[in-house]
Amino acid sequence: MTMNNRRISLADYVFARLEEEILNEDYKPGQTLTEMAVSEQMQVSRTPVREAFRRLQQEGYLIEAGKGSIVAGTTPRDMMDIYEIRMRTEGLAARWAAERVTDEDLAEIRDAIDLQEFYTAKEKADHIQEQDANFHRLVFQYCGSPILGDMLSALHRRIQRYRRHSVENQIRAVRAVEEHRAIYEALLARNPDAAERLALQHVKNAKEHMGTEETSWA
Repeated sequence: MTMNNRRISLADYVFARLEEEILNEDYKPGQTLTEMAVSEQMQVSRTPVREAFRRLQQEGYLIEAGKGSIVAGTTPRDMMDIYEIRMRTEGLAARWAAERVTDEDLAEIRDAIDLQEFYTAKEKADHIQEQDANFHRLVFQYCGSPILGDMLSALHRRIQRYRRHSVENQIRAVRAVEEHRAIYEALLARNPDAAERLALQHVKNAKEHMGTEETSWA
């Protein structure tokens, strides 16, 4: 590995770790981060930290502020905006997946739903969230558009804090499994219209649930 590759790898590592910690609110909105403090904490040089900060600023996680950067966080208004965007795009991903998915792809999607259903019955929130995310990741992957898939994956990461609250609600968790299975059946039937309609309804239902739960997690 060359030094340049190592530097890029470290920058990616620092970015991913900071993104995860910001999304989990290990760093609270309004908190100031400095390159020096992060460099010392992660035991890396300031160069990859500087690159990670720049990318986090570009993606809206940090706001540059003189000697440091302020954590922007994801506000309830941001959440609502993200769900509006999802409503206009996830249906398209499901439509394209129905047109392009293979039998092998469908088997992976079915397995993710089966595991999600299993963990939902056990009320294992961490595992439910993992398989819920896996279902969406697979649909995005098999829609055949890396651009659309990457965009939707990024949006899902931005709302993972809320998604954790959502799967902890057993009623919503059970309904999400049912909605995922309905989308799967549309994919299995290679029915783009049904897949798009069901994916749109799934996001609408999640958005409506978010509205009822907003005060509990905001």
